[in-house]
Amino acid sequence: MVTIIIAEDHQMLIDGVTSFFEYDEDINIIGTVNNGEELVKLALLKQPKLVITDIRMPIMDGIQATKQIKEQYPHIKVLAMTMFDQPEAIKQMLDAGATGYILKNSGIKMLSKAIHVVANGETFFDPNVAFNFMNDYIEGKVNVGKTEKVVLSNREKEILQLIANGKTSKEISESLFIAKTTVDTHRKNMIRKLKLTNGNELVKYAVEKKYKFK
Repeated sequence: MVTIIIAEDHQMLIDGVTSFFEYDEDINIIGTVNNGEELVKLALLKQPKLVITDIRMPIMDGIQATKQIKEQYPHIKVLAMTMFDQPEAIKQMLDAGATGYILKNSGIKMLSKAIHVVANGETFFDPNVAFNFMNDYIEGKVNVGKTEKVVLSNREKEILQLIANGKTSKEISESLFIAKTTVDTHRKNMIRKLKLTNGNELVKYAVEKKYKFK
């Protein structure tokens, strides 16, 4: 059985992941925390087989937390689960000791696969992260998840770009000459398509992922 501690500052995401694995006989979530400092304390106390951590968190980020955990207990595996797909963020997590990297919008099935691969001592990477630079960076077998293509309509892309620019639903409706309820519906549809948890995650996706509009 894979014992896991999850570090994530959005409690709704923690609740969703915990609920999904509640009856999984191979996975046991033995603790959850909302910042890196608490992650280090709980990991050293319970010594799980695997830690799942976000990068950006209060008090201490996931990179520093991973360094401290791996320095004291190298056998604990670390899987990063984040919105950051920039090469520098990935390098920093690898340098800290992580052997898995998955994006939050990749879906629960890919997360399950990543958990088992990393817990087994292998390396797993989300297919959507910047990958080419890793050829000389990782030794041994690398597992890559299968991409599930997300198709957004032109209107959804337009709204997402405005969200990235900090516009509210009311401001977007006025800019595009559509009803605010229509904007809200598009927001809900994008959250569903991108497999996010709420509106805050949609904003983070638009801003942090630096969405490319075509």
